[in-house]
Amino acid sequence: MKKHAFLPIHPCRHEGVSAKNGSCTPSTLNFDPNHIALKGLSLQDVIDLDQALKLRQRGALLVDVRSPAEFAEATIPGAINVPVLDDVERAEIGTLYKEVGRRDARRRGIEIVAPKIPEMLWKIENARHPDSPPAVVFCWRGGMRSLAMTSFLNLGGIPARQLSGGHKAFRRKVIDYFEQTDFGKVLVVRGLTGVGKTLLLHRLATEKYPVIDLEGLANHRGSAFGGLGLGEQPGQKMFEARLWDQLEEQRGANYLLTEGESRHIGRLVVPPRFYKALQEQPSLWVDASLDYRVRVILDDYPARDDLAAAFEPPLRALKERLGNSAVADLLKLLHEKKWEELTRKLMVDYYDPLYLHTLPARRVEIRVDDLDTGVTDLKRAISELLQN
Repeated sequence: MKKHAFLPIHPCRHEGVSAKNGSCTPSTLNFDPNHIALKGLSLQDVIDLDQALKLRQRGALLVDVRSPAEFAEATIPGAINVPVLDDVERAEIGTLYKEVGRRDARRRGIEIVAPKIPEMLWKIENARHPDSPPAVVFCWRGGMRSLAMTSFLNLGGIPARQLSGGHKAFRRKVIDYFEQTDFGKVLVVRGLTGVGKTLLLHRLATEKYPVIDLEGLANHRGSAFGGLGLGEQPGQKMFEARLWDQLEEQRGANYLLTEGESRHIGRLVVPPRFYKALQEQPSLWVDASLDYRVRVILDDYPARDDLAAAFEPPLRALKERLGNSAVADLLKLLHEKKWEELTRKLMVDYYDPLYLHTLPARRVEIRVDDLDTGVTDLKRAISELLQN
């Protein structure tokens, strides 16, 4: 059987592919589905999760070949999605497998996949640095999809390894990690809404402090209005994968630094064992004037005029705590776009009474009048806690 030169640079340069008006026409590929047969990979082409993660640390490209819906739910952080089958095709093959049998399902899979091979390889080659280790390919549990793609890549001259156990093995690792890990000393920055905790931590992160950005990982500010303007949150599994990844990046640090959060950040849940670690050390309590806090909040919502309608449902949800009259006043300020007055009133009437009771007994206090002095004072407080 003649070998196909799958991947020089562009899919239109592969044997059997033509280009019309500058675009590729994969339907003209010289692939006969009846002549495609995947041979088993050699032992060195199949690796376990620990080997895969070591390759990842060395810069290997991770390729998730599951369907877009599976990828959207969760993946290994940093992986790209090059689906062997899209969501509709996957459903078709699954149904065929159950109702007709394995042989017919595999034949139909070959018919679907064959025309897409050059383009898939081209995407992977363009995403991969030529000097990086072999690409790591995975599907749900190390089955036919990742076997097929790994075979295609190696045949096309792109070194690749199949992850044994697939994403299922990685998910098991993340679950075990959050059930068993001792997170050591976790210093937590706390304070009333608007004192700029996130700003302070972002500044320290740029100076290589071991910061865990829970709100960034969750894509949510952690308040009633915390999701406005930020887009969708990741799913719970992806949030945990991202948190695992950031914690692994800080492996070897003498301590961790993060922001105080409730158990829930938007619709996501902080893993219980990590949440417990957040309660064990004295807190870094940040204080600031009401004027400063209002400015910080307003800066955090630069597109607030465009989001005005989105503020209304969470404001209405405060009726149970504040009463109808107070919420009506807030809605009036919203409709008049009196943002500073609205923010100030929310602080005084809602946020401060809600959170003042959380003032920790064990704390080191930091006064913030501007960001630069706040960073300096926070560094001093961190050193003080570490020395004690």
